[in-house]
Amino acid sequence: MARNAARPIPAVGMSRPLKAALIAEILAGYVTARWRMSRQDIRDVVASARARLATSGAPQAGADHELVAARLGYAVTKTLRVLPTDSRCLVQALVLSELLSSRGIPSTLVIGAHSQRAFEAHAWVEFAGRPVLSPEGFQDSRLVEL
Repeated sequence: MARNAARPIPAVGMSRPLKAALIAEILAGYVTARWRMSRQDIRDVVASARARLATSGAPQAGADHELVAARLGYAVTKTLRVLPTDSRCLVQALVLSELLSSRGIPSTLVIGAHSQRAFEAHAWVEFAGRPVLSPEGFQDSRLVEL
């Protein structure tokens, strides 16, 4: 069995045990991301989140990467927003990057900023150049892609 075959891919009608496993994976990714953020440069945090990409196999047979990425993005956002956690965009992007990496799905973490009235920044994740987490109006203000 491939390493990532046991990893749940969110789908409509997902069983409770699979939902629980996915939520546990998201929370573990959250704890890991927060720990790394307090100790490492953002480039190193992203590299650590993607470390499994090189060693993981392909996603489950027949799985559509874009659909899996979108569903995982939704699951990360939904899970972190309802919990008393830091659910800011950078944390969500780091958690999603790790989940995608563990399934052998490459992604790009993008950070954008603008200073119209005040300085604002936002982070999101893209798969194949398409946003998986919302760029929330920052897509034309890309500063860095990791």
